[in-house]
Amino acid sequence: MKRVIAPLILALTAAPFALPVAPVAAQQQPSDLSQVNAYIRAVTTMTADFSQTDRNGQTLTGQLTLKQPGKIRFQYQKGVPLLIVGDGKALTMIDYEVRQVQRWPIGNSPLGALIDPSKDLSKFGKVIQTGDPNVLSVQARDPKRPEYGTITMIFNRDPSAPAGLQLYGWVALDSQNNRTAVRLSNVRYGVPVADSAFRWVDPRPKGRAPGG
Repeated sequence: MKRVIAPLILALTAAPFALPVAPVAAQQQPSDLSQVNAYIRAVTTMTADFSQTDRNGQTLTGQLTLKQPGKIRFQYQKGVPLLIVGDGKALTMIDYEVRQVQRWPIGNSPLGALIDPSKDLSKFGKVIQTGDPNVLSVQARDPKRPEYGTITMIFNRDPSAPAGLQLYGWVALDSQNNRTAVRLSNVRYGVPVADSAFRWVDPRPKGRAPGG
């Protein structure tokens, strides 16, 4: 199990991301970047099923819950003693098997591009050509902090979705060449999400997380 989980942690906290398509020259398209900005700002809440596959082909599933700004939860399938929660300021990884808790500022994570509506993708994002007009891929990274990683978000164009885009998932490749792909399904927008969804029980001997 640890061999599956470890690449994911790297992907969520400080991992360069890459799109799994044949190499094609990247081209800046401000209108597409603006559309992705509009999508991120339009999504106030979202739930989805996710499937996360590492470079060895091992797959975990679970449920993703998002609430802007900055709140996200990865609840893994039964039997996986791992929880990842973003509370608006930091990402926390809780490993209930070994009773460990680790935290990273959301700004240090490539996920910040997805869960921070104040970010302007035109300043740190670029469009990656996919060869399919119905698929939009945007790569985002902080050029001043390359160690924080890069996220390539993949969208399907859908007029009925927020800002005309449906988030399909993202792909990660960390500095150690660990590749992790996250695919979403059963995506629902605007659903009621309580702040309590982003609390968690601290497995360490002293008890619960602050506010948990």
